[in-house]
Amino acid sequence: MKTLIKNADIIATFDDHMREIKGGWIYIENNVIKDMGTDFPPELEKDREISGKGMVFLPGFVNTHHHFYQSLFRAVPEVQSAKLFDWLVFLYERWKNIDEEAVRISTSVAIMEMMKSGVTTTTDHMYLFPRGHEGLMDAQIEAAKNTGVRFHATRGSMCLSKKDGGLPPDSVVQEEEVILKDCERVIKKYHDPRPFAMTRVALAPCSPFSVTEQLMKDTVEMAEKYDVLLHTHLAETMDEDEFCLSMFNLRPVDYMEKVGWLNPRVWFAHMVYLSDDDIKRLSDARAGMAHCPTSNMRLGSGIAPVTNMKGTAIRIGLGVDGSASNDSGNFLLEVRNALLLQRVKYGSDAITPREVLRMGTMGGAEVLRMDKEIGSIEKGKAADIIGFKMDRLEFAGGLLDPVGSLVLCDAKAVDFSMINGEIVIEEGRFTRLDEKYYINEQNKISKKLNS
Repeated sequence: MKTLIKNADIIATFDDHMREIKGGWIYIENNVIKDMGTDFPPELEKDREISGKGMVFLPGFVNTHHHFYQSLFRAVPEVQSAKLFDWLVFLYERWKNIDEEAVRISTSVAIMEMMKSGVTTTTDHMYLFPRGHEGLMDAQIEAAKNTGVRFHATRGSMCLSKKDGGLPPDSVVQEEEVILKDCERVIKKYHDPRPFAMTRVALAPCSPFSVTEQLMKDTVEMAEKYDVLLHTHLAETMDEDEFCLSMFNLRPVDYMEKVGWLNPRVWFAHMVYLSDDDIKRLSDARAGMAHCPTSNMRLGSGIAPVTNMKGTAIRIGLGVDGSASNDSGNFLLEVRNALLLQRVKYGSDAITPREVLRMGTMGGAEVLRMDKEIGSIEKGKAADIIGFKMDRLEFAGGLLDPVGSLVLCDAKAVDFSMINGEIVIEEGRFTRLDEKYYINEQNKISKKLNS
């Protein structure tokens, strides 16, 4: 399939030079951007031509942290004002009842919500494996494939239950041997290291308070053996700080260093409570960060020091986090909140609209070590492209800087999305997915699990 997008008002490339092409065109062959330029394109063989008149195009967003299954547990009344640990303890008792069908539907819903807000690549931190449901990773990966999203799955894990000093109930933790065996199975079955792969796998113990020191070390060893990435939560709350001090006599970053997790294949979610020394060591390790501003705000966890980190070697991306701590999966909201929250803490010049958009595009690609393939609109990159019509109500009066307006004027949704060369959203509607079906199924399952 050969596709030409022409007459675009602006193509914001987010390449190394942050080029913004006015009146530009993009030529796509199958799943790769083959050429691009300004003004009128040369005579090109094409199967489809798309008018970009009145539109701004960006590389697709890259979501670096989520828990898809939590989209079944939005706005739960009992925990609308709870802190993280209390929130977790309460919800574990509901989460323990999820099954493969719940994961299949919630995965689809979570991805569709993100796709509408511009996400073309996402990861997910799937760490919950209730007994008797060994096929949850398979259900999730198959559901993600059906949506057409580019998916970097993570096989998460928990092995410390309440009786061992952890937070989760026995019914959702697994033995370390079982965890490692299934991690290996999932990598061998699903991980695709080839360029432009649609499915990759990382390994992701849940957090310092839900797995053992030995499992953290063994997971690093397996990641190195199979050359996959590593992911976990880190330094999200002061409660975590206190837990790590009481359990290991170390603060969270110190503990990560002890178990071998300060290395370039790692990315951490949250990183709210960091000292200057923590930031330096994370930078020296070239670690990645999934900044989740809305979830941090929702749970009252604090404000991650992104402004102090953005000039370092830390790879910074954005994440919506789970929909039980965000209650949304809107990536555009994440981009906007990333800007506003840093300005609340550090001042109006702390961060710019283009900086947060870069975090959502190339930043996320760098976090997932996919920056040679995605994250910018350039020749040779994957055809993951999103577009916004600028004649919408929220942009009225905001066209002096259309790219900045996407953040400052609160863009609501994409009008166009192409993933791996396939158009998945056109005129704001899904081309291959029955949105109403998934909404109805999700609500049925959510009602059952929350009753």
